[in-house]
Amino acid sequence: MIELFGVKKSFGDPPTEVLKGITAEIKEGEMVSIVGRSGSGKSTLLYLISTLDRPTAGDVVIDGVPVCSLSMKELHRFRNEKMGFVFQFHHLLPELSALENVLMPTLKQKKGEDFTPFAMELLWEFGIAHKRDRRPGELSGGEQQRVAIARALILQPRYLFADEPTGNLDSANGEAVLKFFQSIHRDRGTTVIYVTHDPLFAELAERELVLVDGLIRGELHPKHLHEFRLDPIPGFEIRPS
Repeated sequence: MIELFGVKKSFGDPPTEVLKGITAEIKEGEMVSIVGRSGSGKSTLLYLISTLDRPTAGDVVIDGVPVCSLSMKELHRFRNEKMGFVFQFHHLLPELSALENVLMPTLKQKKGEDFTPFAMELLWEFGIAHKRDRRPGELSGGEQQRVAIARALILQPRYLFADEPTGNLDSANGEAVLKFFQSIHRDRGTTVIYVTHDPLFAELAERELVLVDGLIRGELHPKHLHEFRLDPIPGFEIRPS
């Protein structure tokens, strides 16, 4: 479970308050979208929830742990054990192959554990196993985003965070990413929290947190997952871990 208590965030000097006191709760296994106009604080909120940034005031508690009190070393370990991240810009290492990029988060895991079979399973499930040896520059934008999603899942995180993951994709690849997130949430029970401007992607969530001027001004419950259906990708399936 993720709990926010009076979370505020300011930037600059003199400080400009972007988040003005967010209190919210996200239960384990939920799929939640964060929506709002540009400048409302959506991405800032996501970065605070995911521990990639610290609030100016207030606290973030994840699985009973007040993460703002953790040292950077403890926080890094906490993220690595529990979290996966997908961003609008894929941040793949250009000199590495698709498979090597997927395996990057495993490098600090205990020696002797081979994650390659699971990495290949993810690439196969995302329809790009045949491009395992291609570098990012040899992949399309949609393929790069699939590699980024596979990398986020390689350690089987409890929480998956995404910031505008369809923002740079055409409609076909964007819809494919929607299906991936739906399957990850439904079949793995992963808690998924994401920022989006895409109305279709927003409605995929069980809850929408609506931000206006740095505050949550409402919660929408557009559809439950069992009521939401997208035509499946032929041959695509996420198997439960």
